[in-house]
Amino acid sequence: MRKGFLLFVIFALSTVCAVAQGFPVTQGTLNAFGEKGDLGACPLKHTDVKAEISGFLSRVRVTQEFENNFAQPIEAVYTFPLSNNAAVDDMTMRIGSRVIKGKILKREEARQVYENARSQGQTAALLDQERPNIFTQSVANILTGEKIIIEISYVETLKYEDGQYEFVFPMTVGPRYIPGSATGRTGAGFSPDTDKVPDASRVTPKIAETRAGHDISIQIKLDAGVPIEGIRSTSHDVQTVNLSPNSADLTLRDEKTIPNKDFVLRYDVTGGRIEDAILAHRDARGGFFTLILQPPDKFTVKDVAPKEIVFVLDTSGSMSGFPIEKAKEAMKLALEGLYPRDTFNLITFAGDTHVLFDEPVPATAANLGRAQEFLQSRRGGGGTEMMKAIRAALDPSDSQEHLRIVCFMTDGYVGNEAEIITEVQKHPNARVFSFGIGSSVNRFLLDKMAEEGRGEVEYVSLGEDGTNAARKFHERVRNPLLTDISIDWNDLPVADVYPSRISDLFSAKPVILNGRYTAGADGTIKLKGKVGGQYFERDIPVRLPEAESRHDSLATLWARKRIDELTSKGYQKDEDEKARQEINDAITNIGLEFRLMTQFTSFVAVEERVVNRDGQPVKIEVPVEMPEGVSREKIFGGWLNGDVSYITNKNFELKGQGSVSGNRSAQSVVTVSAASPSVVNTSNASIGNNFPSAQINSLPANGRNFSSLLTLSPGLSVDGASGAEDVFVVDGTEVKNFHSEKLRPESGDDDDIITSSVANLEKPQIPQKGTWSKKDAVVNVEIAVDLKGEISGAKAVSGSEILRKPAETAANHSKFTPPTFQGESLRMTGVIVYNFIDKENVTISLDKMRVELTPAIKRKLLLRQKLHFWLYDLVERLDKGDTKPTPNEANFIYKGKAEVQVILAENTPEAIDELKKAGLEIERQADVQVVGRIAIEKLADLALLDGVKYVSP
Repeated sequence: MRKGFLLFVIFALSTVCAVAQGFPVTQGTLNAFGEKGDLGACPLKHTDVKAEISGFLSRVRVTQEFENNFAQPIEAVYTFPLSNNAAVDDMTMRIGSRVIKGKILKREEARQVYENARSQGQTAALLDQERPNIFTQSVANILTGEKIIIEISYVETLKYEDGQYEFVFPMTVGPRYIPGSATGRTGAGFSPDTDKVPDASRVTPKIAETRAGHDISIQIKLDAGVPIEGIRSTSHDVQTVNLSPNSADLTLRDEKTIPNKDFVLRYDVTGGRIEDAILAHRDARGGFFTLILQPPDKFTVKDVAPKEIVFVLDTSGSMSGFPIEKAKEAMKLALEGLYPRDTFNLITFAGDTHVLFDEPVPATAANLGRAQEFLQSRRGGGGTEMMKAIRAALDPSDSQEHLRIVCFMTDGYVGNEAEIITEVQKHPNARVFSFGIGSSVNRFLLDKMAEEGRGEVEYVSLGEDGTNAARKFHERVRNPLLTDISIDWNDLPVADVYPSRISDLFSAKPVILNGRYTAGADGTIKLKGKVGGQYFERDIPVRLPEAESRHDSLATLWARKRIDELTSKGYQKDEDEKARQEINDAITNIGLEFRLMTQFTSFVAVEERVVNRDGQPVKIEVPVEMPEGVSREKIFGGWLNGDVSYITNKNFELKGQGSVSGNRSAQSVVTVSAASPSVVNTSNASIGNNFPSAQINSLPANGRNFSSLLTLSPGLSVDGASGAEDVFVVDGTEVKNFHSEKLRPESGDDDDIITSSVANLEKPQIPQKGTWSKKDAVVNVEIAVDLKGEISGAKAVSGSEILRKPAETAANHSKFTPPTFQGESLRMTGVIVYNFIDKENVTISLDKMRVELTPAIKRKLLLRQKLHFWLYDLVERLDKGDTKPTPNEANFIYKGKAEVQVILAENTPEAIDELKKAGLEIERQADVQVVGRIAIEKLADLALLDGVKYVSP
C-alpha cells in the first residue's frame, strides 16, 4: 500500500458514508453530497508539510486546513499515511486564534471523549493510528464558514547508505487487497472488515474517481552538518536555495501538486562515509542515547557458498502496467547476474500462486530462457493473495544445507501485514529481500519483511532505472559487508538497547542503536562481527553525559524503537492471549509515558465551548488519490482476467478461488446460459464479494470471440460437458486447449521452448448406420504433421471399424500451426482422439504430441540445458567463429582453458574415464562434483557426454 498524506476531495456521502455517483466534476474541485443533495466544495483545502533536517534527524510538521462551505455543521473523517518510521508525538487543533493542544489517552478513552464532545456540540479532533504508516483523523462540528487547522508533528531517523541520505514523505494510501470472510464494518472504507483483517474498513479509504480538489506544499530546511555535494528529488520537481555549503532550503516548484505519490529527496555529502557518533539526552526519566557506528570498508571476497535465489513477483491488479514492467526489468537484470553455482526459481502471485520450476534449478541458458518467457507472460490482474506465495517461497528454507535468498517484488498493497510478517519470522534460515515497485508503496510491510528476514529493502519508483536496484541486490546477496554483529558494552551502564538483534549489513550503511543509560560514564565499546568469514573488531570511545538537556527527541526515538520491538514479539504471540495482552499493555504504557502515538493510544483535542447545539454534524469521508501508475480499472472494475476463447452453444461454469471486480476474492460458481447470455447466476460466494451480476451483456450472434466479453481469473476454469480444465468449445465440440500445452522434444527435455497451436480440427461425419460399444467409440488416429503444419499421414489404430474411416478423413483435413525453434519449422507426430459418444455427439482431443528435432537442434537444446549460460554463450561464440571474448570469460578462462565444475549423474570409474577422454584435466573431485580445466574448444563435447548433468565455471 502506499503512504501518502492525503488531501482529498469529498465525495458525496450521507451519514452512512455512501459514495454518490454521476454528479458533474470540474478540474481541481470535487463536491460533497449528502442526503439533501449538493452540500458544496470539499472542506479539506490544503496540506502543508514543513521538515527540518539536521544530520540524521528530521522533525516534520504536517498541517491540514479545513474550511466548511456547507450550509450545516460537518464532521470530516480522513485516512492518510505518514512515514512508517515516524514517532508521532504531538497534535494540536487551531480555531481562529484559539489553540487546543491534543492529549494522549488510551485509544478507547480518547474515542469516548471525542464522541461525547461531538454529541454535545463541541468542536473536537481525534487522531488514531491504524498501522505504523496509516492514520485516521476525525474533526467534529466544523461550523459553516469556519476554518479548522490540525497540526501533527513527528520525528524520525533518515535512511543513510554509502554517502547518501534519503527523506521520504508519503502522500496517499493505496487500495489494499483484503483476504478473509466479511464480518461487518468499523469504518467507512471500501472493504468490509474480515476474519483475517479485522480493521479492513479503516485502512481502505475510498478512492477519488477524478482529480481531488486539494493540494500539497512541502518546505524543507536542510542542515547536513557537512558539505552537501548534490540534492535531488527522484519524484517531484523541487526548487533549491543553497544557503551555505552545509545547508539549503527546498520547496516544491509546483505549489498545486497532486498528492498521489511519495515525495523522495536524496542528497549526497562530502566524503561518502559516516563517522562513529553518539547523541545523548538526560532528563527526569533517565538517560537516552542514539549510537551511530560506521560500517567496515567495502571489499570484494569470493563467496563460494552456493545459494538458492527465489524471485517472487506480484502480478495483482495494482501492479498492472508500469509497476509490473519495472519489476520484470529489475528481475531480468538480477537473473543475468546469477553466479555459476547459484540456483534459482520464479514464483508469481495474484489471486493464486504459480511456481515455474518444481525446485530451484541451475542458471543454464535453457532455464534462463524459460524464466524470461515466464516473466514476459505475466500480466497484472486480480487480488493480492500474498500468503500462498510467502509459504511457497519460504517453506523450503528450513533446510540447514543451504542459504535461501527470497526476493519479493511487490507494492505491498495488502491489509494482512501482521499475518505475513509472522510467517517470515517462522523461517530463520532464509534471507528476505524486498523490492518495492511503484510510486507509493507500503513501506511498512516491505521494511518489516526485510528486517525480520535479515535482508535488505530497495525501492524503485516508476521513473527510475531498474538497473541500479538489480545491481545492488546482486552485490548485497554475494558480498555482505558485516555479519554476526554484536556490541561489547564493556560494563557501561546501558540498558534496553534496540534493536536487540542487529541484522547483517549488506550495504555501506551504519549500525544505529537506541538505548537508555542510568548514569554518566566514559568508556570504550567494541563492535564485533565477521567480514568475508574473518573476525572483525573495532574499538569505539563513548561518553554518556551526566547532564544533557539537548536532543530531547532521542527519548521519543527510543520509545518508538521499544514499541517496534514489542510489536514484533506480539506477532509471534497471537495464539497466546495472556502474553499478547501483556505486550499490548506495555505498548500502551510507553505511549502514555512518552506522549506517543501507538495502535493503543490516540490524541484527542476538545474545544470547551459548545458550537453546535444539535450535536448532529453531517459526516463527510474524504477520498484519497489513486497512486500514480496504478490502474483504477484493474483495482475496482473491468472484466475478470484471464483467457477464454470460442465459447458457443453451451451453458458453462466458472469455478474456483478467483479475483473479481478488483481486489476482492470470491469462492464462487458462476453459470452463464448461452441461450440467455445476459443472465449470470452465482452461488457459494462470500458476502460482499459476489461476481458482478450485470457484467455480461450479450454474446455475439455466432458465439465466437467471447474473450472480449469475459475472461477468467487465475484459478478459475471453463467447465464444458466433460468438466475438464483447459477446454474450449468449437461448434459444440470440446477441444483441448492445445496452445497452452507443452510440446516435448524427442529428447524428453526442455519442454517450454517449442510451441504450436491448432489451426483447424475437422469434425468427423458420424455414421448413422451401425452400432458401436462405449469402448469401441474411442478412435485414436496417429498423425504426422509436415513443415507447413499440414497432415502428411493419418492412420486409425483403435476403435470400431465403421468409425475409423470417418476419423481418418477428418484427421487428414485438420491443420496445425507448425512448431518452430528459433525460426526453423519442425515436423510433429501425435494422436487425435475422437470419441463418438452417440449418433449426434463427438468430442475431439489431442494426445502424445511430439516434435521431431534435427541433430543440430538436439545439440543446441542439450547444450542449453547442461551449460551455465556463461559457458553456453562461449560455445555459441566459438561455433560462429567469433574470437572476441566477453567480459565474463576473464573470470574462468586462462590461456585458452576454462576452469569448470562438472556435476555427474553418478561418480563411477567409467564416468571419470569419459571425462578424461573428453579432455578434462581433473584437479579435484568430491562425490558427483568434479573440478578441472579443459580447452574451450572441447567444452561442447564435454557437456554432451551422457553422464554429465551440468557444467558451470
